[in-house]
Amino acid sequence: MEQNYPIKRIIDDKGILVDASYEQTINEELVKDLYYNMLRIRTYDRKSINLQRQGRLGTYAPFEGQEAAQVGSALALEENDWVFPTYRDHGATLTFGKSMTRTFLYWNGRVEGCVPPEGRNIFPPAVPIATQLPHAAGAAWAEKLRGTKNASIAYFGDGATSEGDFHEGLNFASVFKVPVVFFNQNNGYAISVPMEKQMNSKTIAQKSVAYGMPGIRIDGNDCLAVYFETKKAFDRARNGDGPTLIEAVTWRKGAHTTADDPSKYRPAEQGQHIVDPMERMELFMKNYGYWDEQWIEEIKEKTMNEVEAAVEEMENYPAPNVEDVFDHVYAVMPKQLAEQKESYLAHLERR
Repeated sequence: MEQNYPIKRIIDDKGILVDASYEQTINEELVKDLYYNMLRIRTYDRKSINLQRQGRLGTYAPFEGQEAAQVGSALALEENDWVFPTYRDHGATLTFGKSMTRTFLYWNGRVEGCVPPEGRNIFPPAVPIATQLPHAAGAAWAEKLRGTKNASIAYFGDGATSEGDFHEGLNFASVFKVPVVFFNQNNGYAISVPMEKQMNSKTIAQKSVAYGMPGIRIDGNDCLAVYFETKKAFDRARNGDGPTLIEAVTWRKGAHTTADDPSKYRPAEQGQHIVDPMERMELFMKNYGYWDEQWIEEIKEKTMNEVEAAVEEMENYPAPNVEDVFDHVYAVMPKQLAEQKESYLAHLERR
């Protein structure tokens, strides 16, 4: 089955253009935009891990190694589209316009971290696996009924394809031909379970056959391939041709979360042959005359300053209102919960 779903790529591991059909389409503005956003989210990701280790952030889900998949797909979106992320797709949401401060707040357990900026349709990260796929199909259906050209994208990992919500989301989207892209980042593991132990399918892309939609595999570490193939899927969706399933084959370099130890289930040598997505883009930029040392130093400083400013803003954010825990669960608060609230507030006063 793998030969029926070959991995599409535009640049190889050495940064060489291997698909000449894109030679006239690729330009300096696009290349620099992709690289800048990958650098920006990697800077954010590494800072977040450091903050968690220092006790300044809660448990965190790193994404290093998946920058090309997240940036390439997010830059293919249009302003009024919908994004349905998992807990590992903050790189995509940051690229699409989510506040960095609020993203830090999310990882500190603050409800404000789920609030998108005005004019951006970004759902809160889905921690339950695959629950966001039917939501993405529903939002796309609503846009179709309204007669817009807006589409939605649902991010998910390989483990999500073992959940019923995956099949329900794809089936609904297919039946109603809604404008949605199902974007799978296949990093080889569902937490600690390797792909071959959770499915008999050789690819995730082939699962599209059951739902009568296109399924494609792309090199998830080739940011250009991700961008152009996702854009094609969105164009198809906006033209009324329905959903697409994309399998971006990538690699999660680090742990599942900062509470995880991948050495317990992943051989140390596994993944060492995979070329880092940023390194590959750097090689491409140098090979084709896009590399500008002064610009690189400028954006490194810019991204670091942005991250540090966001950390400061997050740590100086007003203290949360503990009553929010009680007040926003029910439309009408049940008697038992009201009593719990009263008791807890009294406890705080005694302290």
